[in-house]
Amino acid sequence: MKFDVLTLFPEMFEPLKHSIIERASKQNLININLINIRDFSKDKHKKVDDTPYGGGAGMVMRADVVYDAYKSVKDEKSKVIFLSPQG
Repeated sequence: MKFDVLTLFPEMFEPLKHSIIERASKQNLININLINIRDFSKDKHKKVDDTPYGGGAGMVMRADVVYDAYKSVKDEKSKVIFLSPQG
């Protein structure tokens, strides 16, 4: 089973290297591939967020950067799970 995880914070997944998931990975039962979304930013500062369209408070992820990261791992058999800030 293969999981491609798009994230801004790949270091958050370090604890997986010390868990039952790591044992499954060593037995080739699971493969977790961490993709840093910042690697797909065309900005020299690796910026991945922008102000919301129409103004207002907060920031939103840049769709072009997220889409490029998504395209790098997507194939015709992929299933996609989108997580939201609300959980």
